[in-house]
Amino acid sequence: MRPSKGTDVDFNAQLDQLKQRVDATVSSAKAAAKEDRDKIQARIEKAEVDANLALKDAKAGAGAAGAKASSKWDQMKADAAAKMDDAKAKIAKRNQQMDAASAASDATLAENDATAAINFALWAVDNAGVAVLDALDAAAYSAEQNRIAST
Repeated sequence: MRPSKGTDVDFNAQLDQLKQRVDATVSSAKAAAKEDRDKIQARIEKAEVDANLALKDAKAGAGAAGAKASSKWDQMKADAAAKMDDAKAKIAKRNQQMDAASAASDATLAENDATAAINFALWAVDNAGVAVLDALDAAAYSAEQNRIAST
């Protein structure tokens, strides 16, 4: 996925990493569906650590990519971090709830939040695809212009 000249970014490696993370998330969700709450809580703690590390990596990557692109993604990452904090608060609250009706209502809200997060991730992947193609197009155009200028 690399034009001959114009870009130094290996999108294949980044997209492979994305696929690995999606595969790991699917595997974890399938396994958690069959586990008790204690094991699910352990998965949540690990997922939170992984998400925080990914956010740090994304911040570092965005910083390397430049300030203009970084500002848009910084806002999206801040929104994602706020959603993560909200999820943590809901988990803590859930652990204090006693009655079945509240727990059922909370489960429905958590399912809705998960659906919204997946939909956001789908959008983010599609948006990343457009951004990758745009970067490749810009690199190809740059290489083409360099060829024209050198003739």
